[in-house]
Amino acid sequence: MDAFALQAKAVCVEFPGVKALDHVDFSLMPGEIHALVGANGAGKSTLMNVLAGTNPSYGGEVWLDGWAVELRSPAAAKKLGIQIVCQEVDQALAPALSAAENMLLDELGRPGRLWINWRALYQRAERLKDQLRLGFDLRTPVHRLTLAQKQMVLIARALHSRCRILLLDEPTAPLSAVETETLFALCRDLVQARRLAIVFVSHRLPEVLRICDRYTVLRNGRLAASAPITPQTTADQLVAHMLGTERKPVRAPAFRTAGGNLLSVRGLSSRDGSVQEVSLTVGNGEVVGLAGLVGTGKSELCKAIFGILPRAAGEIWLDGSPVALRGPADAAALGMGLVPEERRKEGLFLGESVSFHLGIASLKKWSRLSFLSRRKLEENARRQIERLGIKTPSPGQAMERLSGGNQQKAVVGKWLAAGCRLCLFDEPTKGVDVGAKAELLQLMTELAQTGCGVLYASADPGELLQVTDRIYVLYGGRIAAELVTAQTSEEEIMYYAVGGKAPFCPPAQREREELP
Repeated sequence: MDAFALQAKAVCVEFPGVKALDHVDFSLMPGEIHALVGANGAGKSTLMNVLAGTNPSYGGEVWLDGWAVELRSPAAAKKLGIQIVCQEVDQALAPALSAAENMLLDELGRPGRLWINWRALYQRAERLKDQLRLGFDLRTPVHRLTLAQKQMVLIARALHSRCRILLLDEPTAPLSAVETETLFALCRDLVQARRLAIVFVSHRLPEVLRICDRYTVLRNGRLAASAPITPQTTADQLVAHMLGTERKPVRAPAFRTAGGNLLSVRGLSSRDGSVQEVSLTVGNGEVVGLAGLVGTGKSELCKAIFGILPRAAGEIWLDGSPVALRGPADAAALGMGLVPEERRKEGLFLGESVSFHLGIASLKKWSRLSFLSRRKLEENARRQIERLGIKTPSPGQAMERLSGGNQQKAVVGKWLAAGCRLCLFDEPTKGVDVGAKAELLQLMTELAQTGCGVLYASADPGELLQVTDRIYVLYGGRIAAELVTAQTSEEEIMYYAVGGKAPFCPPAQREREELP
């Protein structure tokens, strides 16, 4: 047993109506990066919370270096050298404090401390910055940092606290390709130089195969598989363990001929400059993709269309008539719905029940004389739960108790209940497992078949090729190209996404032209 840095044996966790973990075994060796994968609701977050000490009611045993330990509080886990960096990084940060102060927050909050040597604090923070090769000013308030920079602040905090075991929950979900490579290089350095052990939770299976040494798959709260990652390990093998069956890919639909333009955007620019002179159309019954790398303006464009981000110029037309949007309420009243990228921050009412959340966008339907009908809310909730396959013990369950994929389905469900005609999906599959991802992509196709218009923003060109009719590629806040899905490829999409200029030359043709 002492060969393992950490070993969990027969761990069990139960919530009302749900057995989240059922006698799960998990082992982590020193100096390895261990992938923890599974579908939404499989128990990954629950196991991570047990190891981080935030789920003290677990059953079973946890051993560290051959000794039985009790992880009944975050303080107990940190004292043993176990630190977690959650996907929702803002929940662990003090936004008004500087990056340096957040890095050393555990030290600043130490009981009995009467004064702070600020010069020494920033010197220690600068040493951490040098070790991690961070490229931003440590005096910057955290709320001004990017998601990637906030994540690095939390990793720096963990290292300052003498972390031995680092738990990373969906660390690459908010990162660009360049930021992901930086994180991977850091993980390799930590493992090789410090013999740190890392648990890496991710739905991006190609990344798992690149960076991890071993994998453990959970399914429905139970251990499904655990083995070393070798050159022969494939993503399809992991998916088969996750779902209990071979993956059934979503097929790209036949090109739909749009029945007139539902949405027309003409020369749209945002006040903050993130969107510049964008023009596009979405037809009735059409799925239109927005492609581009992280930070190219996809989210900002969706927010500008929905009335969240103020416009500096341009027009928005619906059904052939211009509309003046003073805010999201106007957009919703006109039949628009937005599924935002940051669902917990911008799309959910975490403290409310599932039934209330699913009816929040259309309260007039469920009320009479300003009084809400609980019966009507629950009837609507049961319809949406069945339609979307939301896994919940009951409509009365709090939203915060659902898994990430089921929360995302609920965000979609509230707009379906409102009967919206134009659905704006902003990275809806971010942090979602392959099963829920396939269901969301299939839902877009079904919405188009009923005559709805869908604008789908994603940094994954493979997903866009599966469900869209046309694709607009954004670069630097502008439209770089408009492509017909049936006539394009991932290579062409990425070519324009990184700033390539027309015309695009396919790799095979380029190789032929380069031959002597």
